Amino acid sequence: MTDLSPVMAISSISEQVFTALKKDILSGELQPGTRLIVLDIAGRFQISQAPVREALERLKQTGLIKGIPNKGSIVSDITDKEIKDIFVLREIIEGYAMRESMKEMREEDYAYLEQVIRKMDTAHTKGDMLMLLELDMEFHGFFYMRCDNHMILELWNQMKIKVMRFMAFSNRHFNTDKLAEWHLLLVEALRTGDGALVEKAVIEHMHSYKTIHLHS
Repeated sequence: MTDLSPVMAISSISEQVFTALKKDILSGELQPGTRLIVLDIAGRFQISQAPVREALERLKQTGLIKGIPNKGSIVSDITDKEIKDIFVLREIIEGYAMRESMKEMREEDYAYLEQVIRKMDTAHTKGDMLMLLELDMEFHGFFYMRCDNHMILELWNQMKIKVMRFMAFSNRHFNTDKLAEWHLLLVEALRTGDGALVEKAVIEHMHSYKTIHLHS
């Protein structure tokens, strides 16, 4: 686990604690249902309790942990039903988001997405799973932001953490060699300007994960 210097400012320490705990949750080191005790975390990092409480509040806002009466903070769970529901929702709205975004995309947008994919490949090579997850979310989040539909963006913001939780579990158990390649196929479909082809590519992209991970 990551250790912190006690000489940092409280806000900086809180940020470091937040990042460290987030990484531990997404890596599976902190399993669903694990209690997060302020005093224990403060002792782990050799800091005061104030920045720990601040970090835990931020984690609650992301949905990674939740408060339970008489138990304090625990790591949130994600059920098989939630995972399946998210896949169905993404298949419905992500094709739309990509088709709408495609209408206004320029070469610099494609260059940006291809750069994200290259970074994903680098993160995979380095074994940096947290970075790989964040880049994956950055790639898909691009279309939710660019499709000019605030309700769709709100849905993405609500489900993003659960998507990351599931992807983190999946990536711990399965090879991520083809992850960058799958995203390149999406970019290639977008470059054709064919909305039907884009929607087909999105569904195939989702099915790649669903087939490999949900039926394991």
